[in-house]
Amino acid sequence: MPSAAKRILRRRASNLEGLDNAIAALDAWTASRCGAAVVGGIGRVPLMAARRGKRSAALLVPLSGDRSALGLSIRNAAMLAETDPAALAVIDTGGTPAGAANAARAAVKRGAGMVLGPLSAAETRAVAAAVGTQVPVVALTNDAAARGGGAFVFGITPAQATAAILGYARSRGVRRIVVVDDGTPWSQASVAAARTAEADLGLTIVPVTLANGALPPGVEGDAAFVPGPAVALAPMLRNRGMQLLATMQALDYRPEALSALEGAWIASPDPAKFATFASAYAARNGGRPGAIAALGNDAALIARSLREADQMTREGVLREAGFDGVTGPVRFRSDGSCARDFAILVPSNGVYDKVAESRGA
Repeated sequence: MPSAAKRILRRRASNLEGLDNAIAALDAWTASRCGAAVVGGIGRVPLMAARRGKRSAALLVPLSGDRSALGLSIRNAAMLAETDPAALAVIDTGGTPAGAANAARAAVKRGAGMVLGPLSAAETRAVAAAVGTQVPVVALTNDAAARGGGAFVFGITPAQATAAILGYARSRGVRRIVVVDDGTPWSQASVAAARTAEADLGLTIVPVTLANGALPPGVEGDAAFVPGPAVALAPMLRNRGMQLLATMQALDYRPEALSALEGAWIASPDPAKFATFASAYAARNGGRPGAIAALGNDAALIARSLREADQMTREGVLREAGFDGVTGPVRFRSDGSCARDFAILVPSNGVYDKVAESRGA
């Protein structure tokens, strides 16, 4: 085709899609004149696709240092979700804030459109300070105070689990709840969350501290919320006529534990989904993944979904439909937090039965 004809075709292409079509026609014309297909011709990659250049994500985890085993399990879980290795770069943070900040800068310099991780609150703050709002950061920490500055807290927080189980208990007629503080950070944060939710849910919250592993005498309520491990307290609460409320921290698959927890109400990600994920993980990598590895899998699913939709932006993360994964449906909020759905489980006859769902805690 003469060069003048090529210029005419280009002028007629009023936008990039039209130019793609015009060049495809040029390739077809050339093939018909030459009697062979064009190999590697200009029409091989549509210009619109090249212009968009779907971006990759970067996973920031500790592959060295004290938490390297956990970092490797997160990496392995993420690779179950992302089928294109080139779409997810894995960068070592060394498990330190400085290492995480350097990893984030390197990721952005390489063109990453989204950061998954890091693991801790201190690392998350360092990453947010390093990259600002250049790219969305879906952090695996469960410290709600680490959100903001481009960082979203994706970890399962005590406040989320507490709101889920207290909301379900209120729907079942519970009014007065004894909340047990065992001194751990998870338990202390859950007690604070319960007191915050007290007025909104119309509950009376009675915080107590264990005395020699037991409830203080004279403490009564319709139910007792034990945020941490609950097997040891379960028989005592049953004897006092209090309904046991718990979180996924109480999940225990030993037969004797399931027997002790019989009838408890537990807010947790759906164990059936986790079992499917754990089987796939074990088949590829061996071993059993933990809950944080499941978060890594879900974060990679989010990145993959946004990459395929060409929406790897803050607006994409905030999409109204949210995302679903091993740890359940989530919807991110503009303040960097997320609303998370939970399954309500009841141990019965040696298994955890899902009896309800708590939406958007």
